[in-house]
Amino acid sequence: MIVFILPLLSGGGAERVTINLLTKLHYHGYSVGIIIFNKNGPLLSMIPSNVPIYNLGKFTLKRSIIPLVKILWKIHPKVVFSTFGYINIALLAIRWALPRKINIWTREANLPSISLANNARPRLMNLLYRLLYRTSNKVICTSTRMRDEFILNFLIPREIIEILPNPVDIDKIRKSLLPIKRFDKGGVCYVASGRLIFQKGFDRLLCWFSELENKKSTLTILGSGSFKDELIKESELLKIQERVIFAGFCDNPWRWYAGADVFLLPSRWEGMPNSVLEALACGTPVIATEDSGGIKDIFEYGRSDNAITIVRPKYFTKAMEKVKIKSEFLKSDSLLPEKYKGENVISTFESWLNLLK
Repeated sequence: MIVFILPLLSGGGAERVTINLLTKLHYHGYSVGIIIFNKNGPLLSMIPSNVPIYNLGKFTLKRSIIPLVKILWKIHPKVVFSTFGYINIALLAIRWALPRKINIWTREANLPSISLANNARPRLMNLLYRLLYRTSNKVICTSTRMRDEFILNFLIPREIIEILPNPVDIDKIRKSLLPIKRFDKGGVCYVASGRLIFQKGFDRLLCWFSELENKKSTLTILGSGSFKDELIKESELLKIQERVIFAGFCDNPWRWYAGADVFLLPSRWEGMPNSVLEALACGTPVIATEDSGGIKDIFEYGRSDNAITIVRPKYFTKAMEKVKIKSEFLKSDSLLPEKYKGENVISTFESWLNLLK
């Protein structure tokens, strides 16, 4: 069995990646399961009904440790796959208490150089990464930039590091685009998506949006989170509340992506943002901050059509000003390379599993 670990089933990109991997492996005939600290969350419906869910019924990592050890002894999985840094650290720290033959594969969701600097205990986490990540059977990165950071900054042996593109169900997305959704007042239609938290930078996006010369432009923000009320108040203070909508969590964000003229990623740090990949699959170009992970890896040899514009935060508004309104509101061709197609990613994952036989 391959067992995946998540704290919650919230709507974040790391959770979606994990569930996409689990689902694809399940339909390829592999025995899979998922351990969840607490199974509340909107992504529960994405898990196939016959996949076992081991709900620890806890809300914190500290309270989940003992139940987690008990479950892993009970089910004896061949591989444990974890994708949140703090859970990875805990899992590796208690490895002595787990069955010896378990392979622990740790996937990193964010660029460590930036995410750890924003951690409450950055020095401690840096030390733990150096000491414990090298004990993983496999460290899975989403970009060459992330891989290089692990090698240079944390001295992780290259031989245990792998790069795995985020799996994107391009076919499903393309089938779900119509009818498009567009918040239109006669100007450029911008869309952004993600959890409403500090990391995602929506507070500064509102400031950048307010500085645009075209006051007919609109901004749609998809997602939920603890910053929602604060962001709404900020939009009112900036006097842009009539041109900004907070659409909440959306099961089908792709209709919004396809309807927008551009997708915006104002994040302060990322790994490989799933929302960017999905926007490209919808045929919508992207403007992203330079702190937004390894998205330069998406196109190995660059592109001439400006599918992705990566800028420093201080130039973000200028990049937004250059966006043109779409001439036709129809399906645009996908801009996403085939290497992100779910089946191609799963083939790589399966090749790793075959080495364990």
